[in-house]
Amino acid sequence: MSADQVHVERVIEAPAPAIFSVIADASRHQEIDGSGAVKGLKRPGEPLRLGSEFGMSMKLGLPYSTKNVVVEFEQDRRIAWKTTGLFGLIGGRIWRYELEPAGDGATLVRETWDVSQDKQKFFLKKGSMPDNTGKAMTKTLKRLAELLEG
Repeated sequence: MSADQVHVERVIEAPAPAIFSVIADASRHQEIDGSGAVKGLKRPGEPLRLGSEFGMSMKLGLPYSTKNVVVEFEQDRRIAWKTTGLFGLIGGRIWRYELEPAGDGATLVRETWDVSQDKQKFFLKKGSMPDNTGKAMTKTLKRLAELLEG
């Protein structure tokens, strides 16, 4: 872990392809979002792949929109997208999910909030933002587990 990243992990009792199919479907992000900020996909699309672009309707106090581009992709193993807003003037943080076999059909899921390329990283790393983001990501993985472990 670097000073520019926050990681959370959880073993989910489900195979990687099942988990990946939820994460790689942007229309399902509101279902699993632990922050409560994701309000929905701006336009329906296909499952995400390298280079995919998608917009999200968000709300943290005030409503706003994000543009996201998939910057890392390895089927059933890793996906990451870079988030920007205000015509690319703000943002650049990367949301990454990595999946590793954990035995007996279970999967270790690691979520990372990476601000190393974010234009506002100095401000994002201050105060309670990293801790609050870690807590929200922990809730996201809990919601993902509840959805898949049923």
